[in-house]
Order: sequence, then C-alpha cells, then structure tokens
Amino acid sequence: MSRNVSSRAWHPRRRVTGPGGDRTSEDGWRQETQKETVPQGSCLLMCPAAELREREAQRRLHRFEVLPGTERQRLPRADPTRTVKEYSRPAAGKDCTRPADLRPPAVLYRTVCYLVDNIASSAGLQPWNEVYDFVFDRLRSVRQDMVIQRVGGEACVSVLERTVRFLLYAEYRLSGEPLRCFDPQINRAHLRESLAWLLGCYQLEPGLHSNQEEFEALCLLYNLGSLDALRHALCLPEKLRGSPGVRLALAVNRAFLERNPVRLLRLARPLPFLHSCALHPHLTRCRRDLLLLYSHGLSSRNGRFPLPRLAELLGLGGGSQAAELCQAHGVEVSGDWAVFNKGSFKEAERQPDGGSSYELVGCKQGDRSLASIIHGEP
Repeated sequence: MSRNVSSRAWHPRRRVTGPGGDRTSEDGWRQETQKETVPQGSCLLMCPAAELREREAQRRLHRFEVLPGTERQRLPRADPTRTVKEYSRPAAGKDCTRPADLRPPAVLYRTVCYLVDNIASSAGLQPWNEVYDFVFDRLRSVRQDMVIQRVGGEACVSVLERTVRFLLYAEYRLSGEPLRCFDPQINRAHLRESLAWLLGCYQLEPGLHSNQEEFEALCLLYNLGSLDALRHALCLPEKLRGSPGVRLALAVNRAFLERNPVRLLRLARPLPFLHSCALHPHLTRCRRDLLLLYSHGLSSRNGRFPLPRLAELLGLGGGSQAAELCQAHGVEVSGDWAVFNKGSFKEAERQPDGGSSYELVGCKQGDRSLASIIHGEP
C-alpha cells in the first residue's frame, strides 16, 4: 500500500481548496472562478464505466469488487454494483475534471454508505487491515471528487463525518498491527485533514449541523495538548462551548496540560466509545506519567501501594496488567503490591498492550455494530 502523505499538526481549515490546489486569497479565488466552470459529475455508478473496463482489462480489481463466480477466470470480471472508483494521483496531461468520471454528491454519499455497510462492517471480510486499506483508498477517492466539484453544505458534512469516524475507529482497532499492515502516521494525517475540513464546514454554516458538538469534542481529545485545538474550542459560541461533550473534552484537555494523569484517566471513564478511541493514542503517555508521578511522590523504602487500586487508577482490567506495566517502567512488584522508588523508574522499551485498552475503550462499544457507530446512530 503506497500512501505518501506527510503528517501535520491540526489546524482549523481556513483555505478554499479546488482542482488547482489551495487558494489563500479569497479575491483571487473569486476572479479565477469567473474564468472557469466548476465541473459537475454525471457518473451515477460508484465507479465510472471507463475506469471499470480499464481496471478489468489490467487485472487491477480488488477481490471485494470481483463478480462472484469469475474469480478463477483468466480475467476476473467486475461487479458494477460492488466496484468503487479508486484514488488516482493527479498527473500531468491527465484530465480529472470530465463529468463522466465524477460522481455527483448524492452518489458520493451512497458510495460512502456502501463502504461502511457492506465492506467495513462485514464480519466475513478478514483480515480487517485489508478491509481498512480498501475503504481508506475509496474514501480518499470520494474526497478527491468532492474537492474537484467543490462540494459543500450538508452533502460534504455527511461524507466527512463518516470519514472521520471510520479513521478514528481504524486507528484504535489497528493500533497493535505492525507497520507493514497499518501506518498510523498516514492515517493521522488524513484524519486531521478531514477533521479540519469538517470543522471549517461547520464554521461556514453555524448552528445548522446537529453533530457539531460531537466533532468539536473529538477534535479536542484527538489533538490533546494542542494549543491550536484549544484556542479553536475556546472561540466557539457559548452554547456549544458549554455543551456536555465539549465541556468534558475541555476538562480532559486541562488535566493533560496540568500534567494530572490521575484526573485525566478518571475523566476518561464516562467518555463515549468513539471519544475514547480519539483519546486512545494518548493513554500510554498518561499511564507513564502516573507511574512517574507516584515513583517520586510515594518513593519510600518500606512503602507499598496495592496493585488492584493502582490498576483502577490506570484504567486497567486487573492487577496482572498493572504489574506488567510497572515492571516495564522499573517499578518493583511484590505480590499484590507495587513498591515505588524514584531511582528505579525508567522509560519502557516496549509498552505492554495485552487488553490494556479494554476498560477505557473497548468495553464501551458493547453490542453496537460498526455501521451504527460510523453513521452516528444512537
């Protein structure tokens, strides 16, 4: 899988993006739009007919797109109801604005729903990192079509909301995979870009989108400690800033900035599942900070701290997980007790990951399907 995208810090989306790239001057953009016509897609299928024939002839169909019963043929046939337009890098001399190759907003939304309902959520498609690769690429193609057509409004918001939820879930689910199967840096770059684009859409139409509270909170939790994200949240309208979700995310962010891991991990418990997925990349550091804090504050030759209580504070499932984490950081474990000593603390060479996220993240999914989570259904 080749996805060469550089990671960047989160920032509010302030620029208008079009086929020619980002335009930092609003006046220049208006002058240019007067000279060119924004292309409008006319393709009513998830994959343009020309691309379908080309990929079929070149044997570039993904196994999720092959017509059942033709898999063993010399040239497997494409199933038009399952084939989805793949992402294509802009190239010199290539016209990416032909209406027949672009899908209108309604088709783009239908494509995203197909990817969520029929691919990402299908329990029979394994391993899931292969599912992720396919959905990631096809969602990227959807966003490419939106940029070329300058899709905005509710259609753009609906696609971006589902994209952000999928990428957040994927980062949590694939967090233990080797780099050859999942690159978290690439996923984060696309997630931050999609999230910034989405929040920019909210700013253009304030008060019109019912899910804004959810994504403003997700932005704060995913970009924990980012002053840009915090500044953005503090500039929100008072009603939105004071909503339960944003208020809790601000409290978590404050605990992080104050280096108070005990309070942060306590506040993480009532977070919903997807918000916990957003916080998940920061849990390792929070737990490390808690052990460092206790190694200095409770350092004593004869002092002991009960492992079950420590596991509860760390948001772990039991004393055995707490003992494993303590030993990785040089904290002595004696029976059901941890013995803190500031001189023995060390940075862990390898972070234990066996079930360490279940208490604060995994258990919150319950029996909800992945499709209901990505669609934002209660």
